[in-house]
Amino acid sequence: MVTLLVNTLESPWARLKPIPIEHVKIIDKFWAPRLKTLREETLPSQYNLMEETGRIDNFRRAAGKIKGPFRGAYYNDSDVYKWVEAACLTLAYERDQKIATLLTNVIDEIVAAQDEDGYLNTYFTYEKKRLRWTNLRDMHELYCAGHLFQAAIAYHRSTGEKELLTTAVRFADHIASVFGPGKRRGTPGHPEIEMALVELYRETRKEEYLELAQFFLDQRGYGLIGGNIVLIDHKPFRQLDEIVGHAVRAIYLCCG
Repeated sequence: MVTLLVNTLESPWARLKPIPIEHVKIIDKFWAPRLKTLREETLPSQYNLMEETGRIDNFRRAAGKIKGPFRGAYYNDSDVYKWVEAACLTLAYERDQKIATLLTNVIDEIVAAQDEDGYLNTYFTYEKKRLRWTNLRDMHELYCAGHLFQAAIAYHRSTGEKELLTTAVRFADHIASVFGPGKRRGTPGHPEIEMALVELYRETRKEEYLELAQFFLDQRGYGLIGGNIVLIDHKPFRQLDEIVGHAVRAIYLCCG
Protein backbone atom coordinates (compact mmCIF):
# COMPACT_ATOMS: atom_id res chain seq x y z
CA MET A 1 0.00 0.00 0.00
CA VAL A 2 1.08 3.58 -0.67
CA THR A 3 -0.51 6.60 0.97
CA LEU A 4 -1.58 9.38 -1.37
CA LEU A 5 -4.04 12.17 -0.78
CA VAL A 6 -4.93 12.22 -4.48
CA ASN A 7 -3.93 9.18 -6.49
CA THR A 8 -3.30 10.12 -10.11
CA LEU A 9 -0.60 7.48 -10.65
CA GLU A 10 -2.71 5.70 -13.28
CA SER A 11 -4.20 8.80 -14.86
CA PRO A 12 -3.19 9.28 -18.51
CA TRP A 13 -4.00 13.00 -18.21
CA ALA A 14 -2.07 13.93 -15.07
CA ARG A 15 1.18 15.72 -15.81
CA LEU A 16 2.43 15.45 -12.25
CA LYS A 17 2.52 12.23 -10.25
CA PRO A 18 2.27 12.25 -6.44
CA ILE A 19 4.97 10.89 -4.17
CA PRO A 20 3.73 8.50 -1.45
CA ILE A 21 3.97 9.92 2.05
CA GLU A 22 6.03 6.90 3.13
CA HIS A 23 8.74 7.87 0.65
CA VAL A 24 9.30 11.31 2.15
CA LYS A 25 11.38 12.21 5.21
CA ILE A 26 11.51 15.80 6.44
CA ILE A 27 14.53 16.56 8.61
CA ASP A 28 14.78 20.35 8.49
CA LYS A 29 14.54 22.66 11.51
CA PHE A 30 11.26 24.28 10.51
CA TRP A 31 8.78 21.59 9.37
CA ALA A 32 10.16 18.56 11.19
CA PRO A 33 9.46 19.96 14.69
CA ARG A 34 5.96 20.95 13.60
CA LEU A 35 5.22 17.46 12.38
CA LYS A 36 6.40 16.15 15.74
CA THR A 37 4.07 18.58 17.52
CA LEU A 38 1.21 17.53 15.27
CA ARG A 39 1.73 13.88 16.16
CA GLU A 40 2.43 14.26 19.87
CA GLU A 41 0.25 17.23 20.84
CA THR A 42 -2.22 18.42 18.21
CA LEU A 43 -3.94 15.18 17.23
CA PRO A 44 -4.35 13.94 20.84
CA SER A 45 -5.64 17.38 21.86
CA GLN A 46 -8.14 17.40 19.01
CA TYR A 47 -9.31 13.93 19.99
CA ASN A 48 -9.95 15.14 23.53
CA LEU A 49 -11.94 18.08 22.19
CA MET A 50 -14.05 15.75 20.05
CA GLU A 51 -14.88 13.78 23.18
CA GLU A 52 -15.56 16.88 25.29
CA THR A 53 -17.85 18.46 22.70
CA GLY A 54 -19.89 15.33 22.03
CA ARG A 55 -18.76 14.77 18.48
CA ILE A 56 -17.86 11.12 19.08
CA ASP A 57 -20.78 10.66 21.45
CA ASN A 58 -23.05 11.54 18.53
CA PHE A 59 -21.87 8.35 16.82
CA ARG A 60 -22.39 6.35 20.01
CA ARG A 61 -25.89 7.81 20.25
CA ALA A 62 -26.68 6.90 16.64
CA ALA A 63 -25.49 3.35 17.32
CA GLY A 64 -27.78 3.10 20.34
CA LYS A 65 -24.91 2.87 22.82
CA ILE A 66 -25.90 5.97 24.80
CA LYS A 67 -28.99 8.13 25.20
CA GLY A 68 -29.42 11.88 25.04
CA PRO A 69 -29.74 14.66 22.45
CA PHE A 70 -27.49 15.28 19.48
CA ARG A 71 -24.73 17.67 20.51
CA GLY A 72 -23.28 20.54 18.49
CA ALA A 73 -23.73 21.72 14.91
CA TYR A 74 -25.41 19.65 12.19
CA TYR A 75 -22.08 19.26 10.36
CA ASN A 76 -20.11 17.98 13.37
CA ASP A 77 -19.61 14.51 11.84
CA SER A 78 -17.27 16.07 9.30
CA ASP A 79 -14.86 17.18 12.04
CA VAL A 80 -14.48 13.57 13.16
CA TYR A 81 -13.83 12.44 9.59
CA LYS A 82 -11.24 15.18 9.07
CA TRP A 83 -9.47 14.07 12.24
CA VAL A 84 -9.43 10.47 11.01
CA GLU A 85 -7.93 11.52 7.69
CA ALA A 86 -5.26 13.64 9.39
CA ALA A 87 -4.40 10.81 11.79
CA CYS A 88 -4.08 8.34 8.91
CA LEU A 89 -1.74 10.58 6.95
CA THR A 90 0.32 11.24 10.07
CA LEU A 91 0.68 7.51 10.79
CA ALA A 92 1.71 6.89 7.21
CA TYR A 93 4.56 9.32 7.74
CA GLU A 94 5.61 8.00 11.15
CA ARG A 95 4.05 5.26 13.23
CA ASP A 96 2.70 6.25 16.65
CA GLN A 97 0.91 3.68 18.79
CA LYS A 98 -1.10 6.22 20.79
CA ILE A 99 -2.54 7.77 17.64
CA ALA A 100 -3.13 4.33 16.14
CA THR A 101 -5.14 3.27 19.19
CA LEU A 102 -7.24 6.44 19.19
CA LEU A 103 -7.84 6.01 15.47
CA THR A 104 -9.06 2.45 15.88
CA ASN A 105 -11.43 3.51 18.64
CA VAL A 106 -12.93 6.33 16.56
CA ILE A 107 -13.38 4.13 13.51
CA ASP A 108 -15.18 1.51 15.58
CA GLU A 109 -17.68 4.17 16.67
CA ILE A 110 -18.20 5.40 13.10
CA VAL A 111 -18.81 1.93 11.70
CA ALA A 112 -21.26 1.04 14.47
CA ALA A 113 -23.39 4.12 13.74
CA GLN A 114 -24.26 3.18 10.16
CA ASP A 115 -27.89 2.37 9.36
CA GLU A 116 -28.86 -0.93 7.77
CA ASP A 117 -29.54 0.80 4.44
CA GLY A 118 -26.05 2.32 4.42
CA TYR A 119 -27.01 5.85 5.46
CA LEU A 120 -24.65 7.51 7.93
CA ASN A 121 -25.13 10.94 9.43
CA THR A 122 -25.58 11.21 13.18
CA TYR A 123 -27.60 14.43 12.99
CA PHE A 124 -30.32 12.80 10.89
CA THR A 125 -31.15 9.97 13.27
CA TYR A 126 -34.16 9.19 15.43
CA GLU A 127 -36.48 12.22 15.45
CA LYS A 128 -34.71 13.84 12.45
CA LYS A 129 -34.63 10.75 10.25
CA ARG A 130 -37.65 12.01 8.29
CA LEU A 131 -35.64 15.10 7.24
CA ARG A 132 -32.94 13.23 5.34
CA TRP A 133 -32.13 14.72 1.92
CA THR A 134 -34.75 17.47 2.33
CA ASN A 135 -32.35 20.43 2.46
CA LEU A 136 -29.23 19.86 0.37
CA ARG A 137 -28.52 23.58 0.27
CA ASP A 138 -27.99 24.16 3.97
CA MET A 139 -27.60 20.95 5.94
CA HIS A 140 -24.28 19.56 4.65
CA GLU A 141 -25.40 15.92 4.32
CA LEU A 142 -23.43 15.33 1.13
CA TYR A 143 -20.54 17.40 2.47
CA CYS A 144 -20.25 15.15 5.53
CA ALA A 145 -20.52 12.07 3.33
CA GLY A 146 -17.62 13.29 1.22
CA HIS A 147 -15.38 13.73 4.23
CA LEU A 148 -16.27 10.19 5.35
CA PHE A 149 -15.22 8.87 1.94
CA GLN A 150 -11.88 10.69 2.09
CA ALA A 151 -11.23 9.49 5.64
CA ALA A 152 -11.99 5.92 4.60
CA ILE A 153 -9.68 6.14 1.61
CA ALA A 154 -6.86 7.53 3.77
CA TYR A 155 -7.35 4.72 6.30
CA HIS A 156 -7.29 2.06 3.60
CA ARG A 157 -4.23 3.50 1.91
CA SER A 158 -2.26 3.98 5.12
CA THR A 159 -3.13 0.68 6.84
CA GLY A 160 -4.57 -1.68 4.26
CA GLU A 161 -7.62 -2.14 6.50
CA LYS A 162 -10.97 -2.15 4.68
CA GLU A 163 -13.48 -1.74 7.50
CA LEU A 164 -14.04 2.00 7.10
CA LEU A 165 -13.81 1.77 3.31
CA THR A 166 -16.60 -0.81 3.37
CA THR A 167 -18.69 1.63 5.42
CA ALA A 168 -17.99 4.42 2.93
CA VAL A 169 -18.87 2.21 -0.03
CA ARG A 170 -22.17 1.24 1.57
CA PHE A 171 -23.03 4.91 2.08
CA ALA A 172 -21.95 5.82 -1.45
CA ASP A 173 -24.15 3.03 -2.81
CA HIS A 174 -27.05 4.37 -0.75
CA ILE A 175 -26.55 7.87 -2.16
CA ALA A 176 -26.34 6.45 -5.69
CA SER A 177 -29.68 4.71 -5.10
CA VAL A 178 -31.28 8.06 -4.22
CA PHE A 179 -29.65 10.52 -6.65
CA GLY A 180 -28.88 10.26 -10.34
CA PRO A 181 -30.47 10.28 -13.78
CA GLY A 182 -34.07 9.12 -13.48
CA LYS A 183 -33.92 9.48 -9.69
CA ARG A 184 -33.90 12.48 -7.38
CA ARG A 185 -32.30 15.67 -8.66
CA GLY A 186 -30.05 17.73 -6.43
CA THR A 187 -26.64 19.20 -5.76
CA PRO A 188 -24.94 20.08 -2.47
CA GLY A 189 -24.94 23.61 -1.10
CA HIS A 190 -21.39 22.94 0.07
CA PRO A 191 -19.30 21.05 -2.50
CA GLU A 192 -17.06 18.25 -1.22
CA ILE A 193 -18.64 14.99 -2.21
CA GLU A 194 -17.68 15.54 -5.85
CA MET A 195 -13.92 15.24 -5.31
CA ALA A 196 -14.49 12.50 -2.72
CA LEU A 197 -16.48 10.43 -5.21
CA VAL A 198 -13.74 10.82 -7.81
CA GLU A 199 -11.17 9.56 -5.31
CA LEU A 200 -13.50 6.75 -4.21
CA TYR A 201 -13.68 5.71 -7.85
CA ARG A 202 -9.89 5.67 -8.01
CA GLU A 203 -9.79 3.47 -4.91
CA THR A 204 -12.55 1.02 -5.89
CA ARG A 205 -12.73 1.39 -9.70
CA LYS A 206 -16.53 1.50 -9.46
CA GLU A 207 -17.64 3.64 -12.39
CA GLU A 208 -20.93 4.61 -10.74
CA TYR A 209 -19.04 6.85 -8.30
CA LEU A 210 -17.45 8.77 -11.15
CA GLU A 211 -20.85 9.06 -12.81
CA LEU A 212 -22.43 10.29 -9.58
CA ALA A 213 -19.75 12.96 -9.20
CA GLN A 214 -20.52 14.12 -12.74
CA PHE A 215 -24.24 14.13 -11.94
CA PHE A 216 -23.80 16.44 -8.95
CA LEU A 217 -21.55 18.75 -10.98
CA ASP A 218 -24.01 18.90 -13.87
CA GLN A 219 -26.94 19.68 -11.54
CA ARG A 220 -25.25 22.84 -10.31
CA GLY A 221 -26.24 26.19 -11.77
CA TYR A 222 -29.89 25.46 -12.56
CA GLY A 223 -31.45 26.93 -9.43
CA LEU A 224 -31.90 23.70 -7.51
CA ILE A 225 -30.31 25.33 -4.48
CA GLY A 226 -31.42 28.88 -5.20
CA GLY A 227 -28.94 30.14 -7.79
CA ASN A 228 -26.82 31.86 -5.14
CA ILE A 229 -23.36 33.02 -6.25
CA VAL A 230 -21.97 32.27 -2.77
CA LEU A 231 -22.97 28.63 -3.30
CA ILE A 232 -21.57 28.77 -6.85
CA ASP A 233 -25.00 27.92 -8.22
CA HIS A 234 -25.38 31.03 -10.37
CA LYS A 235 -24.42 29.29 -13.62
CA PRO A 236 -23.69 25.73 -14.77
CA PHE A 237 -20.33 24.38 -13.70
CA ARG A 238 -19.06 23.88 -17.24
CA GLN A 239 -19.85 27.52 -18.03
CA LEU A 240 -17.86 29.00 -15.15
CA ASP A 241 -15.17 31.36 -16.40
CA GLU A 242 -14.03 32.72 -13.03
CA ILE A 243 -13.74 31.52 -9.45
CA VAL A 244 -16.28 33.34 -7.30
CA GLY A 245 -18.36 32.82 -4.18
CA HIS A 246 -17.37 31.06 -0.97
CA ALA A 247 -13.64 30.28 -1.04
CA VAL A 248 -13.76 26.80 0.50
CA ARG A 249 -16.73 25.79 -1.63
CA ALA A 250 -14.90 26.95 -4.75
CA ILE A 251 -11.70 25.06 -3.92
CA TYR A 252 -13.56 21.84 -3.15
CA LEU A 253 -15.64 22.17 -6.29
CA CYS A 254 -12.58 22.54 -8.51
CA CYS A 255 -10.59 19.69 -6.95
CA GLY A 256 -10.65 16.02 -7.90
